[in-house]
Amino acid sequence: MVSSSKTIEKSPVLGYHGGGFAFPPNNGAGGDGDGGDSSPDYERRLRRARLGLIFATAPILMLFLTFTTVFVIRHGTSTFDERTNTYGRDWIRVALPTGLLLINTLVLFTSSITVEVARRLIARDVTLAPLRSIPGILIGGERGSTWLAATALLGAAFLWGQWMAWRELLAKGFSFASGASSSFVYLLTATHAVHLVGGLLVLLYAVINYVLHRPVEARHIIVDVTAWYWHFMLFLWIGIFVMLEVMR
Repeated sequence: MVSSSKTIEKSPVLGYHGGGFAFPPNNGAGGDGDGGDSSPDYERRLRRARLGLIFATAPILMLFLTFTTVFVIRHGTSTFDERTNTYGRDWIRVALPTGLLLINTLVLFTSSITVEVARRLIARDVTLAPLRSIPGILIGGERGSTWLAATALLGAAFLWGQWMAWRELLAKGFSFASGASSSFVYLLTATHAVHLVGGLLVLLYAVINYVLHRPVEARHIIVDVTAWYWHFMLFLWIGIFVMLEVMR
């Protein structure tokens, strides 16, 4: 009896295992020189970052809820006039630049859309990162940085619009020291602007990570957290704007 042997060659790309093909292990290559971060704790890091965002935004929300409570109480408070021995309201109705604030709101809303597009694109890139290392498979370039840059520009435009709104208020004679009503307008809008600047700085950091070709998973964590924070800033501003319009 003559025994024959057959040599099974493994594919350098996919590999042959027991009659079937398997994808190669991801050795950290994210494609296009990005270098994917395939560490097993990636999902845990993402969950931890989102949890950290919740803890970071909770005090901000509490701060604005406190401002809102004081605003509502002060709006309905009567003061005693010693000259007439009567109680009256000293709340001065503020002539808000509603048209300009509506434009600012639309700009911020648009920026929330662009950052969400960036978040979904980077999530797609994370999913496809292992395939980029396989020869012959074309996935396409990463486009998230463009949407992040657009968000940053829109965020800067919103802040510039808020500055123009403050100038218009000053031109109408409403300064921070004009009264309680105008003081709350400046306090609420300026505090929101300061927190938005923080989100804008993180956006710029995310763009730099794209330029430096950081691992795609690391970029995903930054973009994901920043996007949710930006959405939070949008809804916070809408609440502030509606309250100022209704109770001014």
